[in-house]
Amino acid sequence: MDKFVEETQQFDSQEAQESASKDVDALEEQEAKIDEPSAKTAGKDAETDEPSEEGKQMSPEELADLEQKRSILNNDAERHRRLRDELNNQTKEWKAKRDSLNNKVRELVDEAGKCREERDSFNQKVRETKVVRDERNQKVTALKEQIAQLKPERPSEDKNEVPVKQLKKQLQDLEYTQQTKSLGKEKENEIVKQISVIAKQIQEREKSFEQNGEIREVIQQLKDAKVQAEAAHKQVSEYAEAAQASHDKMMKLYEEADALRKEADAAQAKFIESKQAADEEHKKHIEQIKSVHEMDKDVAGARSKKTAAKKKKVDNESKKEAKEIFERFKAGEKLSTDNLMALQKSGYL
Repeated sequence: MDKFVEETQQFDSQEAQESASKDVDALEEQEAKIDEPSAKTAGKDAETDEPSEEGKQMSPEELADLEQKRSILNNDAERHRRLRDELNNQTKEWKAKRDSLNNKVRELVDEAGKCREERDSFNQKVRETKVVRDERNQKVTALKEQIAQLKPERPSEDKNEVPVKQLKKQLQDLEYTQQTKSLGKEKENEIVKQISVIAKQIQEREKSFEQNGEIREVIQQLKDAKVQAEAAHKQVSEYAEAAQASHDKMMKLYEEADALRKEADAAQAKFIESKQAADEEHKKHIEQIKSVHEMDKDVAGARSKKTAAKKKKVDNESKKEAKEIFERFKAGEKLSTDNLMALQKSGYL
C-alpha cells in the first residue's frame, strides 16, 4: 500500500487571515469620531472666536481663494472616502471567498480522514484474513502429504507403467505446450490426443486409490480445505481492493484540499492587499478631513471678522446720522417717525 498523506495539515495562513480581517469594520468608527459636519465646527468657532476690531481683515479675493482651497480639499477627501469604501467592499468579498474556501478545505480534509480510517480498517481485515488463508493453505498441504503417504505407488504387473506423479507432470507439460506455442494442426491434434489419454490414465489410477475408505475420507477433507482456502483468498483480495479504493479516494480528496488551500491563500493575499490599500485611503481621507476642518475655522473667522467690520461700519454711519438728526432736533426742526426711531435706536432718546 502506498504511503498516504496525513490528515493533520497546518492552517498557519488561515490564522493570519483571521487576525487581519478584524480591522476592516473599525475604519468607519475612526472616521465617525473625526468626520463631524463642518458647519457645526464653523458655527462653534464663530461663537467663540470674536474678532478684534484691530484684527487684520481678509480681502474678498483672499477669502474666495481660501474657500476654493477648502472645496478642493473637501473633494479630495470625498474621493479618498469613495476609494476606501470600494476597497473595503473588495476586502469583505475576498474575506468571504477565503473563508468559504477554508470551509471547503476543512470538509475535504474531514472526509479524507474518514477514508483513511476505512482504509486502515480494510487493511486490518486483510492482515487478519491472510492469517486464516495461510492456516487453510497449510491444512491443504498437510492433507496432500497425508494422501501421498496413504497411497504409495503400488507394484505394478507392468514394469513399464508410469507413476501417477510422473503422469501429472507430463500432462502439465503438454497443456503448457498447447497454450504457449504455435503448432500446426496435425501436431496440435496429436497433443490433444495425448492430453486426453494421460488425463484418463490419471483418473483411473486415482479412482482405484479412492477405493480405500481412509484415502477417500482424506480426499474429501482436502477438497473441503481447498474450497475454504480459496474463499479466504477471495476475501483477502476483496478487502485489499476496498482498502486501495479508500486510499485512492483519500489521496484525491487531499489533492483537492491542497488545490483549494492554494486558492484560499491567494484570496488571503488579495484580502491583505485590498485592506492595506483601504487603510491608506482611509488615512488620506482623515488627513484631508482634518485639513478641511482647520480651513473651516479660518473661513469662519474671516467671515466673522468681515461681518463684524461691516456691522461696525453700519453702526458708525448710524451714529453719525443720528447725531446729525439730533442736531437738527435741537435746532427745532420737525422730525419724521423714522428720524425719531433712529434717535431712539442710537440712544439719544
